[in-house]
Amino acid sequence: MLAPFACLNGAMAVALGAFAAHGAGPGVKTLLTTGAQYQMMHALLALVCVLWPRRDRLILVAGWLAAAGGLIFSLALSAIALLSLKAMGAIAPIGGLLMILAWLLLAVCALRTPSNPA
Repeated sequence: MLAPFACLNGAMAVALGAFAAHGAGPGVKTLLTTGAQYQMMHALLALVCVLWPRRDRLILVAGWLAAAGGLIFSLALSAIALLSLKAMGAIAPIGGLLMILAWLLLAVCALRTPSNPA
């Protein structure tokens, strides 16, 4: 289920980025663009986790953290920009923390994966 979730995140990031570029006013453009960039980057990271050579529970957790963190971060910034929900500024760091944890867990998985002398 991680791959479809990551792909839907990627599609949402493209739509959000397109709206930021072509339909958003200057006051919200930066927030939407930032959210879309982080969401796309972490949707791709989740797909990397799906394709990781030694796929175990930790790598899948890293993928879910990346995809969920990117989505939460992007939605929080979008809510601030489009709905003026300033309180969502307290939610955005949760998404950021999940994304950081995903990268750290991925580093642990990379260290555990035997190197391939190619």
